[in-house]
Amino acid sequence: MNSKGKLVFSLLQPGGSIPEGDWCNFPIPLNMEVGINTMFDSSFVFRKYFSELTPGLKIGNHVTLQSAELAAGKNGYIEIGDYSYLSSAWIIAENKIIIGDYVFIAGGVTIVDSDFHPLDPAARLTDTIAISTIGDKSRRPKFESAPVIIEDDVWIGFNATILKGVTVGRGSVIQPGAVVSKSIPPGSIVSGNPAEVRIYEHA
Repeated sequence: MNSKGKLVFSLLQPGGSIPEGDWCNFPIPLNMEVGINTMFDSSFVFRKYFSELTPGLKIGNHVTLQSAELAAGKNGYIEIGDYSYLSSAWIIAENKIIIGDYVFIAGGVTIVDSDFHPLDPAARLTDTIAISTIGDKSRRPKFESAPVIIEDDVWIGFNATILKGVTVGRGSVIQPGAVVSKSIPPGSIVSGNPAEVRIYEHA
């Protein structure tokens, strides 16, 4: 927001400038491809973007990033299709997250492609020590990761969570608060934790 409290959007360009009056000052990465008329409201989008890939981020045309966060590890890749809208959502890629065209992602949504920590109790303890202030991050145990694919024309409601390895079929609706841990077919409406298909209309 600017000094008058008005939400201001700016064109997103690789290595470009931050929006007018932005409360953040994180640099806009160079290692991304961005289509025409893609807008963002804050460099906060890139606060946790550490991808070293070329590109590590590919965004289509007419995309809006409103207070979203695109977090990527050094080998993480994120792709967002045309006319998609992300509002206060977290996209966290250690591996790969692909978001299609005409996808709406509401506030509080989290999409992750990894556990980010090992599940074995002993390995979790080792990991906790490694990432602590006295630890050595190079000694972290391995953890699982699998790509997430959100196909075209999907709507994801408030505070839903999409977990690693999931494909959300074209035209599906993820209702608010759903936790999606398994792939769902096109044209589904899912809700709950764990999410279950309530309605299935093949798209």
